[in-house]
Amino acid sequence: MCLAKSSYEVWVSFEDLDPMNVVWHGNYMRYMEKARCHLFAELGYSYKDMKKDGYAYPIAKMDVKYIKPAKFEDTLLVKTEILSIEPALNIKYFMYNKRTGEKIFEASTMQIAVNPETGESIYVPPSGLVRAIGGAVGDEN
Repeated sequence: MCLAKSSYEVWVSFEDLDPMNVVWHGNYMRYMEKARCHLFAELGYSYKDMKKDGYAYPIAKMDVKYIKPAKFEDTLLVKTEILSIEPALNIKYFMYNKRTGEKIFEASTMQIAVNPETGESIYVPPSGLVRAIGGAVGDEN
């Protein structure tokens, strides 16, 4: 069940490349982070809002699949979907080469809510996030 989704474009710059002239594998995580922040911005509930509400969401688990390399000056379309927010924030990512439409990467993350002051786990999502996605709370993992 998709609770919220967004699309974000990334332009591959020269500094993103490895010695083989393809995007270095670690940069895909950076693209995911930018797309995730964009998704929350579109929802109107940012990581700053979460922190103000007493929440942090560190990544506890990540699964990635590299399908085809991105190259210099490619424009990537990163589609991001929130699958569930309780008891953990589960997000799916799909990256496409915008010009060709080919899927080049997919991933998922599981983020656990914690109190940023104490580091203790929190098992309910922040009410601001629940409101931002329209009150729907998914229960699939």
